[in-house]
Amino acid sequence: MSRLLCRSLSCVLLSTAMAFGAAAQAEEIVIKFSHVASDQTPKGQGARMLQKLVKERLAGKARVEVYPNSSLFGDGKEMEALLLGDVQLLAPAPVKLEKYQPRVQIFDLMFLFDNAAASQRFEQSPKGQELLHSLENNGILGLAYWLNGMRQFTANKPLHLPSDARGLKFRVQPSDLQAAQISALRAVPRKMAFAEIYQGLQTGVINASDNPWSNIYSQRHFEVQQYMIESNHAVGNYMLITNAKFWNGLPEDVRGELKTIIDEVTTEVNRQALALNEKDKQQILAGGKHELIVLTDEERAKWREVMRPIWKEYEGKIGSDLIEAAQAANTAGQ
Repeated sequence: MSRLLCRSLSCVLLSTAMAFGAAAQAEEIVIKFSHVASDQTPKGQGARMLQKLVKERLAGKARVEVYPNSSLFGDGKEMEALLLGDVQLLAPAPVKLEKYQPRVQIFDLMFLFDNAAASQRFEQSPKGQELLHSLENNGILGLAYWLNGMRQFTANKPLHLPSDARGLKFRVQPSDLQAAQISALRAVPRKMAFAEIYQGLQTGVINASDNPWSNIYSQRHFEVQQYMIESNHAVGNYMLITNAKFWNGLPEDVRGELKTIIDEVTTEVNRQALALNEKDKQQILAGGKHELIVLTDEERAKWREVMRPIWKEYEGKIGSDLIEAAQAANTAGQ
């Protein structure tokens, strides 16, 4: 009798364990997406679009939580959070990945790419895709490139030629390459987090900066800068990344659908980015308080000549193959 009871109890315990296991297996996967920009930027719009499509197609299986404006993690902490598994998706500027892969500094070389179309041709080239997937040894998986827009200078004085920048205090990201380029202008580089730029400009700690129009507008940098210089001197892009262990541990059906969604969102983000930047530029200028300076081809050539020695200096870290591929992308659309 006791043996029968024991067997019955074992069956109950086994059934309970199986039910618990099934429930745990079916638990909704939470994907935290942290970023430093506003919802109105191309990155912000892309994050919300991703959240919406995951809700529609993976309801009950996965959901995306979006944390914009450094509300969860700021510039200095987000990569650590990704590697620890505290967030699952980031879209950082490539400069934040240079400690893991120095070759991503290709995107920080000023005046290397002629325009956004050239940068996107490079990104989709074999060399660009190789770069996207070159972080896996560090536990980081590259999923896509998202365009933000070409970067523009803002300053408290007109900038036409490299010599005009002399003595200005430029905000740069935490990058020795960016600092070297500003120093080549005989200007002063100041490394500063994205969220601190407005206050830095307002107080005079810096008096020049650079960002795509969408960031200049959404972060209100234009309120504390008089001159807007359409320099198109570098591509403002992001690398959408995830924790490799997290991604590879996803159920196959969830991972497959998530990749499909990411590809769709990437296409739309990149399609909309330039239009959104143009809209934000016009909103800045609509107030009539700012002077827009558009660099001519001849002026751009002079800036490029100042930057070429820095390209050469960093060629060993970036790779001549990537620099050559970037230059080839400039002429491929002609």
